[in-house]
Amino acid sequence: MAVTLRPMPDEALAAWRANADAEYVRERIEAGDSPDYARKRADESSTEYFPDGRPAAGQLVFEVMDGDAVVGALWLGPVSPERPAEWWVFDVEIAAAHRGQGYGRAAMTLGEGEARQRGATKLGLNVFAHNAVAHGLYSSLGYEPTAINMSKPL
Repeated sequence: MAVTLRPMPDEALAAWRANADAEYVRERIEAGDSPDYARKRADESSTEYFPDGRPAAGQLVFEVMDGDAVVGALWLGPVSPERPAEWWVFDVEIAAAHRGQGYGRAAMTLGEGEARQRGATKLGLNVFAHNAVAHGLYSSLGYEPTAINMSKPL
């Protein structure tokens, strides 16, 4: 396994964006948001980070490669222009057929290097509570909780 990151080509960006938005909406609904609110949050994110359908300044979208094969995608970048050294992993997705083989770990490690090279001093992410596999991966990479939201149906 020779995992690398390659900037996502323009012709792949729109399809990836649509899939990433749909997955984000699905995850938010599974976490308890209404479909309308989940869609609103996805739209806000797209407007802020992908004006005109292209990544905003500083936002990096990569294909995760194993040799010549695309096995996933990684999106990271500064949280905001006001906090350029604080970066965020907005999305990491490994194709279902390639999960459980170390690609997520490799993508995260390579992403940390990309962020560090561009001046990042901190890298954060969000993981939904129901995603136990991701919790395990991120914990094993040294990520620690900074806040925990809790709820109870009434």
